[in-house]
Amino acid sequence: MSRYLLLQILFLLITAVANSQTEKSICKSESNISALPQRRVLPYSPVREADILWEKKVWQVIDTREKMNHIFNYAELPFFELLGKAIVAGEITAYEDEQFTIPIDKEEIKERLFRSDTFEITDPVTYEIKIQVIGNHVDHSEIVRYRIKEVWFFDTRTSTMRVRILGIAPIRAVHRENNVLIYETPLFWIYYPDCRSVLAQHLVYNEKNDKGVLSWEDLLEMRMFSSYIYKSTNVKSERLQDTFSGVELLAESEKIKQSIFNFEQDLWSY
Repeated sequence: MSRYLLLQILFLLITAVANSQTEKSICKSESNISALPQRRVLPYSPVREADILWEKKVWQVIDTREKMNHIFNYAELPFFELLGKAIVAGEITAYEDEQFTIPIDKEEIKERLFRSDTFEITDPVTYEIKIQVIGNHVDHSEIVRYRIKEVWFFDTRTSTMRVRILGIAPIRAVHRENNVLIYETPLFWIYYPDCRSVLAQHLVYNEKNDKGVLSWEDLLEMRMFSSYIYKSTNVKSERLQDTFSGVELLAESEKIKQSIFNFEQDLWSY
């Protein structure tokens, strides 16, 4: 057997082994697509109170029906289901208020996360009618909006405008029987800084790269979502919709965003 033929056979064997290992690697990664290894969350850099020249709290709405926000309904693990499971498991604390001072007990949060349906069941032996209560998890598709509370501030030590998310709340819409919206209310609030380590352990869809690892914490920190302002700190603590409507409401929301952007730009104007 010639040396050339031996080299060809050796090359084919190496290629076959490499392809086999690649296929095993791909299958393994697909079987654990929603799992992430333990990841350490980088702590926020410390900020001295004396270094904060300017600060503004704003409340924004993330509407999952917008194309950029479809990721919140990621089929592997929708964001609402992730929060619900983490709260029930005791990994995240749910609060009644956006000041994060009134925690919700486990029984109360279960009533909000699970819908109870009552059925009449006939016993096949005794023919007695029994009442059975079955709890179903609130469908994530019913949660189409989230509120986020955040603070923007200018740090004189780094001479940069910075933003920190303070809280997140899924919004439940209450309708009449004819599907007319009555009002919207937060199911609960979570204090985001305490939840970063939990959110960092769960994978979310990366539309730009299937191999790229992107967690919920990454998505929120990199602000890979679309939102609009519905409230900012004001003397009457009013929402924008209490004063504005229609096009004026959207224009005022953009005006607040622009004022935050302009504050930093004006500092560097000569």
